[in-house]
Amino acid sequence: MSFPLLTATAALPAVGAVATAAVPAARRTAAKWLALLVALATFVLAIVVLVRFDPDGARYQLTESHAWIKDFGVRYELGVDGIAVALIALTALLIPFIILAGWHDADPLETGSRRWRPTQGFFALILAVEAMVVISFEATDVFLFYIFFEAMLIPMYFLIGGFGDRAHEHGEEAASTQRSYAAVKFLLYNLVGGLIMLAAVIGLYVVAGNFSLTEIAQARVNGSLHMATSTERWLFLGFFFAFAVKAPLWPLHTWLPNAMQEATAPVAVLITAVVDKVGTFAMLRFCLQLFPEASKWATPVILVLALISIVYGALLAVGQRDIKRLVAYASISHFGFIIMGIFAMTSQGQSGATLYMVNHGISTAALMLVAGFLISRRGSRLIADYGGVQKVAPVLAGTFLIGGLATLSLPGLAPFVSEFLVLVGTFTRYPAIGVIATFGIVLAALYTLVLYQRTMTGPVKPEVSAMPDLRARELVVVAPLIVLLIFLGVYPKPVTDIVNPAVKQTMSDVHKTDPKPEVEAAK
Repeated sequence: MSFPLLTATAALPAVGAVATAAVPAARRTAAKWLALLVALATFVLAIVVLVRFDPDGARYQLTESHAWIKDFGVRYELGVDGIAVALIALTALLIPFIILAGWHDADPLETGSRRWRPTQGFFALILAVEAMVVISFEATDVFLFYIFFEAMLIPMYFLIGGFGDRAHEHGEEAASTQRSYAAVKFLLYNLVGGLIMLAAVIGLYVVAGNFSLTEIAQARVNGSLHMATSTERWLFLGFFFAFAVKAPLWPLHTWLPNAMQEATAPVAVLITAVVDKVGTFAMLRFCLQLFPEASKWATPVILVLALISIVYGALLAVGQRDIKRLVAYASISHFGFIIMGIFAMTSQGQSGATLYMVNHGISTAALMLVAGFLISRRGSRLIADYGGVQKVAPVLAGTFLIGGLATLSLPGLAPFVSEFLVLVGTFTRYPAIGVIATFGIVLAALYTLVLYQRTMTGPVKPEVSAMPDLRARELVVVAPLIVLLIFLGVYPKPVTDIVNPAVKQTMSDVHKTDPKPEVEAAK
């Protein structure tokens, strides 16, 4: 029996979460180091998964399958394709940086009558989220996926509501109320989406007789499983609604700005760079593979919603006064690009969308974590409270600029390649959608450069005159992300080589081929 590598990759952070939570309260530093070591060990396992995965091999590799709930046909079934491998590597890469960036975010602090929760709980919850996200990328049993898709809401709820941002303009009592509101809103939105998905999961079982993604998809291909058109469309909508909430897609996005604003910067990165990717990933793995005809039927409406997300998110980002809300609305715009690429139904669009998931995770982590370091120094999230930071903290300002330029997809940085592929893939099939979507790029340049100008340039405000530059721990967090943004911007081939075969399989699932160019290339 081969070593269960996929199980180990998900189980290690789960066990680490329990062990971290069990560390005595007086040993806070030990708990931090334990969580960091577990996260690094998980990253090593993710690299092993990456190395052992053969992009030209079977669609799902490193598979594991064991009976679980026999009476209902539920199996513990795992397997990864190229898209899942890339996102597992992204998750495992970001978690150590999230832990390091939040090293002091949950330290006990007396503020009036309120004390922060134990440090151990903060880091244990981060590891628990990692475990659930990883197994969500690995699960090929629909019911198994659903369990962890929903379960990750619990630790996220406590991370938002119990360990929120300490920088609040109206004091600790108002901050506590806002955190509770953001956490409840996050939970309710995602629970409603999950309950609708549960109904669709049950409906899928009634139609197919099991929950195995591979078996159901194969039965669809060979004709042994036929779904009525109306049934397939209703099931598709049930799945897609839950994924659109998680993604988040307009108009189901309103929980994200509140959650990112009230969470600490590392938790905000966990939300948008890690957890939200489960939604877009699931659109590729479950919606398109299980319901190909319904996916094509819904494509025009989904593309319009994605286009609205792109422009609406960017427009609202331009008008924000709060740094973290600006990044949140920018992310809504970026998720619009990802979903547009998925449903453009072209190989360039879907390759770009998958690459965008990876690149957005890195670029948002870089920008938000540096923003978090900035906010922790000044104690304010408001853009107007800053000015002239580049004169007193040039390294902080420089890394903030690179993160911002990556957010606007500057050529030479990683997100440019993915955004370009998405736009090319969309334009070849839906030229009007592709042209309008480019307006989002213009707006991205506007909100990013205005943010930098207002916070980093101009006269030095007295409140920031003594601001220290990035410390060694903070440089360890930011520097590797900046290097990756530049490397993948110049040479994205390592990621595209892994994801492209899986994209071709997805295109085959929906029986789509790329449009032929109107003008043939000269031979």
